[in-house]
Amino acid sequence: MHLKEATETDIPTLIECWYALATDNEPYSPFNELVYDSQAEVSADGFRNHLERDDITNYLIDVDGETIGFVTLRDGTHSSRQYSRYLKIVNLYIKDAYQSRGHGTRVVENVTELAHAADCDHPKVSCEWRNDGARRFYRDTGFEEKQVTFVQSIE
Repeated sequence: MHLKEATETDIPTLIECWYALATDNEPYSPFNELVYDSQAEVSADGFRNHLERDDITNYLIDVDGETIGFVTLRDGTHSSRQYSRYLKIVNLYIKDAYQSRGHGTRVVENVTELAHAADCDHPKVSCEWRNDGARRFYRDTGFEEKQVTFVQSIE
């Protein structure tokens, strides 16, 4: 398994994986409801924007020459904190057929190595509170629960 930095030509694959991840997350909250009825409606502009930014990198997750998912990473800082520099996992998606085979764990290990190489203090991630599988996965890979995000609809 290795991470391959995504380029412009990889945008259709990124959209395919992102759409699968986003639709998987829809049931966890009404705030996750997509505006798209199909993957074909998803604009490439969001991923093009990522390619232009210095603080965001998308990687394809490749196993034996086949893309099995993607991960989006964002550099960040909390200048008032002792542990101030972090690398955040914004998106992590492994195709269903490849889950529960250790690939996600290896991605987290790679992200931790990238964070160390970038002189970050720690990696961080958030997930849907009601997604017990994701919460268990991140705890099992060494993350600790730190913060909860609340949302409120404005009607």
